[in-house]
This record gives sequence, structure tokens and C-alpha cells, in this order.
Amino acid sequence: MPTIRPLSARADRAAVVGLVGRAADYVWLETGLPPDDQTIEDIFTEAPPGIGPDGLVTLGLFQGESLDGLATMAFGWPDPTDAYLGLMLLAPESRGKGLGPHLLAACMAEGRARRATRLLLAVLDENPRARRFWQGMGFTHLLTAAPAQIGLKTHIRHRMGRPL
Repeated sequence: MPTIRPLSARADRAAVVGLVGRAADYVWLETGLPPDDQTIEDIFTEAPPGIGPDGLVTLGLFQGESLDGLATMAFGWPDPTDAYLGLMLLAPESRGKGLGPHLLAACMAEGRARRATRLLLAVLDENPRARRFWQGMGFTHLLTAAPAQIGLKTHIRHRMGRPL
């Protein structure tokens, strides 16, 4: 059974660098660029408008000593009782093994602990496998955003949500 715990930008940086390197396929999909130092920094600091460091948490999924997944969350956006899942990333060798639902359950528990009533996320139109996963986890489509530039790529993003 994996262990899930909050990650520290200082203590867990090397593990996050390793995971992001193994999961570079997602970074390429999202940005059209290889992961770099800014990719790692964003995992710990990127936040929606008006959300400071106290409104962020990064959870890590460990199998033994290996960091095989992570999830970034922000609290209080877009509404005060919302939790926003900014990124859920699994190492390629860990995908399709039931770890995604396990990490999602930890995110939902974190949201409930912080008194959030809804969990939101955005899925890229270019990532239909992820969209199917989120739909299977009970998320429904809420809106489609105008195209946005992320790195070298332009994406259509679909906001999805589910009650906590």
C-alpha cells in the first residue's frame, strides 16, 4: 500500500525532480518543452489568483522510498469553499495500477479537512485519457475555457468538478 504525505519544497525536491523526469511525457504534452527548474518550482508555488502559500498543498505518493506520484492543490478558488486540483502526476510505470484513485482519495480527504465542498480541476482537450479518468471518478464537465498558451502550446481546457 502506498504512503501519501505532504511534500516539502526543500526536503523532497530531489524526489520531485526524479518523478518529473520520469513523467516528462506529461510536461511535453502540456508545454511542448522538457521539464526544467521552473517546472519544479511551479509544483510548489503555482497558485490561482489571490491564493498565497498557506492555501497550497502538494501531496506525494510513495511506494517504499520512491516518489511515484504527486498532486498539487489550492484552496479557496474560485469560490471560498472550493478546492482546486492543479496537477496530478503519476510516473509512467505507475499508471493504470489503481494509484490514481488512491491519490485522488487523499486529495478529497485533504479538501474535506479544509472544509471545501467541491473539488475542481482542468483537463486539457489534448489529453482524452485523463478526461476519461476524471469522468470515471465522478467529475462532470462544468465549462470549457477559451484557448490559452501554456509554454509553446495552445490548449483548450475543460473545467470539471465534483462535490466533496
